Amino acid sequence: MALQGGGAHGALAWGILDRLLEDERIAVEGISATSAGAMNATCFAYGMAIGGREAARRVLSEFWGRVADAAALSPLQPSWFDRVSSNWGLEWSPAFVGLDMITRLFSPYEFNPLDLNPLRDALLASVDFEVLRKPTAPIRLFISATNVRTGKVKVFQSAEICAEAVLASACLPFLFRAVEIDGECYWDGGYMGNPAIFPLIYGCDSCDVVILHINPVERPEPPRTAREILNRVNEISFNSSLMREMRAIHFVNELIDSGQLSRPSMKRILIHAIAADEVTIKLGVSSKLNADRAFLAWLCEHGRRVARDWLARNFDHLGECSTVDIRARYL
Repeated sequence: MALQGGGAHGALAWGILDRLLEDERIAVEGISATSAGAMNATCFAYGMAIGGREAARRVLSEFWGRVADAAALSPLQPSWFDRVSSNWGLEWSPAFVGLDMITRLFSPYEFNPLDLNPLRDALLASVDFEVLRKPTAPIRLFISATNVRTGKVKVFQSAEICAEAVLASACLPFLFRAVEIDGECYWDGGYMGNPAIFPLIYGCDSCDVVILHINPVERPEPPRTAREILNRVNEISFNSSLMREMRAIHFVNELIDSGQLSRPSMKRILIHAIAADEVTIKLGVSSKLNADRAFLAWLCEHGRRVARDWLARNFDHLGECSTVDIRARYL
């Protein structure tokens, strides 16, 4: 599986994972993930390591519950009016507008000198990283972050996974200080891999890659407001690395199909996509920062429905063929 980042919208992927875990026909070999996807992937893998499917569902639920608990103490917590008037976003919240202005004028080194990050506490309370680093851990993890100095993607693999690696993958540079690991500084992995597919191709045996989309690839209308424009720029840039990898996968698959590459030496990759674009394109831009408990629960439940419908349509094609038209969706 390949899990995208997208802030609070990661609760959609939580719901998708929760439903997939109920289906014992589904076996997951490895997960490549970024940002909120890295949080989900870590909880999923840890749960599977300590108690299988039910434990993975429990760990995911507990993690998102802790995120909601932390948000309840935040001045950004939306009011009922905010939820109704801005599609569960925070656009009309004075606190959010204030934070937005602060991040444009000051760096996190200035307005957050203590480097406070509520996700750190939620993550450490949910996951024992020593368990994930054991060779016996059943899920291979690949967590992407962006090296600030080199601009290259850094993929932390199972033996390297720690809380700081996951936080690095989710480090939005306008909100949090760069995460330093072994002398290198890292920002959100979405800039260079949202998510990275190549670790699954090289590091796993399965030919099926299921991408969990929480960022719309397309939008029906061009953005008009400054905030909408900035959000669309971020969506395009965060999807760009995935687009490039899809082009390479499509090219190699065509060479294999035409007989120009030997099938035994090259693995044909089958691509599948689970998306909830009908929801994400309607949400307010700042809803990615909205960790209200009811909002997260609503996203989770919608993710479960999306996964249920996807399984009904596509399960029989796993291992046989791609269930997404790579050229039409990504090229």
